[in-house]
Amino acid sequence: MPHAPEPDEDDDLDRVPAPKPVHYAEQALLGALLLEPVRLADTEPLNSQHFDSHTHAALFTAIRTLPPPDPADHAKDTAWLNAVLEHARPHAPGLNASYLHTLIQFCPQPKHAAAYARMIRADNARRVLRAHAERLASTASDPGLPNPAAATLGMADDLGRVLDALAEQFDPRSGSFPRTPLPAEVPRQADQEDLDEERLLLATATAYPAEVRQMRWLTEADFLLPLHAALWQAITALVHRGGMVDPITVLDEAQHRGLLTGSLAPKDVMALVSTPAGSPEYWGEKILHRALLARAQTVAVRIAAYTDDLANTPHQLVTGSRRALADLGSLRSRWIRATAPAPAPAEIPPARSGQPPGATGPPPQPALLSARSRR
Repeated sequence: MPHAPEPDEDDDLDRVPAPKPVHYAEQALLGALLLEPVRLADTEPLNSQHFDSHTHAALFTAIRTLPPPDPADHAKDTAWLNAVLEHARPHAPGLNASYLHTLIQFCPQPKHAAAYARMIRADNARRVLRAHAERLASTASDPGLPNPAAATLGMADDLGRVLDALAEQFDPRSGSFPRTPLPAEVPRQADQEDLDEERLLLATATAYPAEVRQMRWLTEADFLLPLHAALWQAITALVHRGGMVDPITVLDEAQHRGLLTGSLAPKDVMALVSTPAGSPEYWGEKILHRALLARAQTVAVRIAAYTDDLANTPHQLVTGSRRALADLGSLRSRWIRATAPAPAPAEIPPARSGQPPGATGPPPQPALLSARSRR
């Protein structure tokens, strides 16, 4: 009597992911090498770490480790295949002789071993890139780090070095930019503390406009609330054109920019810019720091989306990921300017003997003084 599946049995089978193309490439390559071990020379620079399957990696290591057999002897017996199996089995306990013969039968063309190796390396590049993107996102979202910005930028540097290495390993192709539809950008979530920091920046910038001149590293895109971004633009516009800045003039600038609406009364604007605390640079750095970490997470999501699209070639992955990292690079430059230590004041050379304190020129010559006295 045929077996009747349990109610959820078919659903369980549906949840098992189908093998990816690289699975078949690994099988074909190993079959080629088991059948014709001389093809190993065609696989360079492939190594066991490039394999997605642990079992396949163990087999490849055994093939590379053991001396290749004499072709004539290999065609007559299975001694070398048995040696490969014995070498790999401690690292892949489920491996058996039947699977080795299955791999040999599965290989379409042993002479295509180099093409199978390239497919394996390309898929490994995809996995490595995704792993680095995940580490970047995890670091940027970890609140427990002592210096999240430095750690995040360090991860971005690691990702950049990986991209440089991959660019050298794979030949470029035409139409290199990926066409992957990117996921919609998730709106940045703001808690009350974040919004309070933006309000304090607006108030202290209004109270100390001279300090705002040095804060070109902060832009409206760094703010969480659009209203706060628009008011920052109003304040900086007043500052950079040399206008007088106080809550009343900021209100006037906000009015000309169309910020006053039915939901935003003049008294609301006045309240936002009238209670300073601390310094503009302090609050500005906190806002920029938050924007830097958010941008890093966005970059990581974009790169992960590229790696999930199997249509992308390694070169497309490199090109798209580099462009994504460039978006973080522009914010990194502003962060470096914001946090760079202030230059030390120039030292005033000590006064020479015979000069009054504060004098910097050479002292009068005695000969001139005696000549004047003679007059």
